[in-house]
Amino acid sequence: MRRLVSTLLCGALCCGSFALGATPAPPKKPAGEGSPATTAAEVIDRNVAARGGLDAWRKVETMVWLGHLEHGGRETQRIPFVMTLKRPNLTRFELKQQFDQFTRIFDGAHGWKVRPGSDGRPETKALSSEEVNFARTEFAIDGPLIDYRAKGVTADLDGIDTVDGRKAYRLSLKPPNGAERKVWIDIKTNLDIRLDRPATNPLKPGAPVSVYYRDYATVDGVRVARSIETGVGAVGSEAADKLVIDRVLVNPKLDDGTFAPPATPLRRGGHVRIPAH
Repeated sequence: MRRLVSTLLCGALCCGSFALGATPAPPKKPAGEGSPATTAAEVIDRNVAARGGLDAWRKVETMVWLGHLEHGGRETQRIPFVMTLKRPNLTRFELKQQFDQFTRIFDGAHGWKVRPGSDGRPETKALSSEEVNFARTEFAIDGPLIDYRAKGVTADLDGIDTVDGRKAYRLSLKPPNGAERKVWIDIKTNLDIRLDRPATNPLKPGAPVSVYYRDYATVDGVRVARSIETGVGAVGSEAADKLVIDRVLVNPKLDDGTFAPPATPLRRGGHVRIPAH
């Protein structure tokens, strides 16, 4: 469960937020849509327009996602979660499974995770250096392609592949931290459909993780995916794990303590038991 939560959470942050709208509005159509794009800049311009445009995204300062994680094969578990986001990269992710709770917090400079220890009691631990570096350089609300030049992201168009039976542009992205990732943009819809990124697992440094984005909808003028899937590439595979966004709050007022450290003593890089009442 720990690795699953980390993988899906990182996949969610890599390509921005998710929104659920009542009646999806048609995406804006960029100039030149009928002809194939020949540069990374053209692909990204079309993607930004399809997702609602720069003006709409620049108005989003905070978001809260309410949803559930679907995990397992034939008897799928549905585990509720809440994700709270604030520009530029502050995040809080909370997931509850029966009597256990998993929480990850990043305040823009430091991060912590609270999760069950070996005896079932909650423990707090600082995020690893790999996890902190990842969190610092991700753009949780809108992803790397919105205002990509201002974010210091460089992009190259590698070519065209087939993903889930759909033709897609393959982009190589290099964010400021230098950790290259691949993004596939559907040629027909101009929306993100796949992301490959390096893993944050210290046991497999640099190992690629593939995340698939599906079921797009619109809310408050921005168009994004309602689900992220990891584990396999095939649609509907029993082995896949998925985050499903059931509701989104755009620009809610957040409590000052939302991204504060957990209320428990903490040793850097070490486990600290939360005393039982």
